[in-house]
Amino acid sequence: MWFNIFIAAFSSIGAFLFGYDSGIIASVLTMDRYLAKFGDDPSITGAVVSTFNGGCFFGAAIAGWANDKYGRKRTIQLGALVALLGASLQAGASNVATLLAGRIVGGLAIGILSMTVPLYNTEIAPPKIRGFLVGLTQQMIGIGFIVANWVGYGSQYIKSDASWRLPLGLQLAPAALLLVGIQFLPYSPRWLLEVGRDEEARAVVHRLHGATTEEERSAADAEFVEMYTTIKAEVSERSRKLSDLWATKAMVRRTLVAVGVQSLCQFTGINVINYFGPLMYKSLGVTGDRALLVQGIYGAIGPIANLFFIIFVLDRVGRKKPLIFGAASFVATFSILAAIVATNPPLPDDAPGGTFVNVAAQRAGIAMIFCTTVFFSLSFGPVSWVLASEVFPTKVRSMGTSVATCANWAFNTLLSQVSPLAMESIQWKFYLIFVCLNLVDLVIIILFFPETKGKTLEEMDAVFGDVKRNMSADDLDAGEGREKARIVYHP
Repeated sequence: MWFNIFIAAFSSIGAFLFGYDSGIIASVLTMDRYLAKFGDDPSITGAVVSTFNGGCFFGAAIAGWANDKYGRKRTIQLGALVALLGASLQAGASNVATLLAGRIVGGLAIGILSMTVPLYNTEIAPPKIRGFLVGLTQQMIGIGFIVANWVGYGSQYIKSDASWRLPLGLQLAPAALLLVGIQFLPYSPRWLLEVGRDEEARAVVHRLHGATTEEERSAADAEFVEMYTTIKAEVSERSRKLSDLWATKAMVRRTLVAVGVQSLCQFTGINVINYFGPLMYKSLGVTGDRALLVQGIYGAIGPIANLFFIIFVLDRVGRKKPLIFGAASFVATFSILAAIVATNPPLPDDAPGGTFVNVAAQRAGIAMIFCTTVFFSLSFGPVSWVLASEVFPTKVRSMGTSVATCANWAFNTLLSQVSPLAMESIQWKFYLIFVCLNLVDLVIIILFFPETKGKTLEEMDAVFGDVKRNMSADDLDAGEGREKARIVYHP
């Protein structure tokens, strides 16, 4: 088990990059030296964020093909390599065009990693702790945000362009570590079976089980035979067509659940806070270095809640109940936040007595923003990565996870482009959009989302009702496929 945890934690450096790159821009966009060089036009601010997210969309799309062709491990290396280029362009930018190019390239890298890391962790995880291991993705995203927020807070006091170049350039270190270190981790055993490297797959399964005793070896062999039987049946009917994702009623449901959970994750509004937190705090009368300080504290709360959740809750209560809790919570927090800003508008900066009349309301508004990250970390944050990567059969898992992640980034791009403009033009009414979206989320989750906790990846057929695939597995179980597995791997 500890080896599984180490693998998941190390591969999740890719998620750390995701969190850091996404989080650092919130601080950089408010720095005096950055503003002096690039200005504060809302359209450029939105473009700096949305081009990154657009790059993530295309990166996630590319990753689906790369994962099938080269495997999960090599695709993570590809993402790390592209991240090095993107970070270099951002840190060395001398004009808006170069900065945007760096954001696009950096986005390609994060798109690749955001899709592949949870997929890899899903395929090396035992069912009993799969929620925890895949939930480490969100944990490392959160830690990345913490580091980004505090690096940004400290860097604002540098009286040169290094104030924004340094935090953008620091992405090079984790990218280089991931590029080199992932080489020493095992391939996904399920991908090895897909490409016919059966002996390597069996060795990896034994290694993941830490199989040193006869009982452990027997358990490892039993899991391997189950993988072998199901995956070989799937490979025999693989077509690699995107239409496979809606070829049957069961596949339509799988796809809608995976795409849905990733899309609904954006409807929570969490990334609006992550990207534009200082602008939200400004609407509450908190400006300057105080806004960055509050953003730094905000970033530290989520990972603490997330760690508690993935260790003690996720694999016990499942996936559906936390999502219901999260959607209902966001309806409440955004309703209260909208009411506070609507009834207590900020005053001009030069107004007597400060920028916000009601200090108690200001604190309540900040508390609602903080509650949002806590509730997100107890629901959509970790669950979205777990559910989207575990619902698909092996034959379409990389393609399906890629499509689901693309949906995440598509809505992320849309919200990141319009949010700064919306907060400036319609102000508190913008928060009502998220009240409505989360009400819709709540209904969809209650009516259509299944529970998948405790199931092996090969047992998801029963959850989604894949009658055809169950018949194929039964035929193989009674025929030469499983018998071959027994003869070859149980001498």
